[in-house]
Amino acid sequence: MNVRLGVRLVLGILALLALTEEGRAAGPLDNPGFAKVITCSACHGENGNSRTNMMPIIAGLDPAYFKKQIESYATGKRPSPEMEPYAKEIQFLGVDQIAAYFAAQKREPTPIRVTINPALPSTADAIAKGKVASAPCVICHGEKGAGDPARLIPGLAGQAPGYLAQQMLLFKQDTREPGDQLLAAKKAVMRAVPDSQFADLAAYYASLR
Repeated sequence: MNVRLGVRLVLGILALLALTEEGRAAGPLDNPGFAKVITCSACHGENGNSRTNMMPIIAGLDPAYFKKQIESYATGKRPSPEMEPYAKEIQFLGVDQIAAYFAAQKREPTPIRVTINPALPSTADAIAKGKVASAPCVICHGEKGAGDPARLIPGLAGQAPGYLAQQMLLFKQDTREPGDQLLAAKKAVMRAVPDSQFADLAAYYASLR
């Protein structure tokens, strides 16, 4: 055998073995839930860390809260033509395993986009206004927006601001889980907030770390 060809063959085999060992040691396929969440990543980002303004981050989400939302989507209690079929798919694949997968992922807060256009509102001003307006929210979501898993109250800190503002409006209009008495107090709070203030509140909570 040509010596040069033999050396190349040996190096190729060693490289292949190295790649195989690396994948075996650190690959996400080691997690039994990974194969079941590939569809979720198309919208919610890798490991549930959305990088878009309107799509929520689901990495690090409390499993009980995750499962409650999936059930609400699947049964139509939380109306969403987009999410309902995916929620039913998650139930079919195994909601417990998928909830555990996302709960185990490290949450990466949404990037803060600082506004530098003088014709547009300042990001810093919006955050400051949102902090002042957040006083009623602290009762449930805490000083730092960490939420309360025991009461199925999600954390808001670092969440996508567009999504937060949208959900506040849905609560105010009673179009998110309409008629749910467990959410009556939250919806009453939202009804007292002017629509124009939602963007400030969202900017504030998105900025928290």
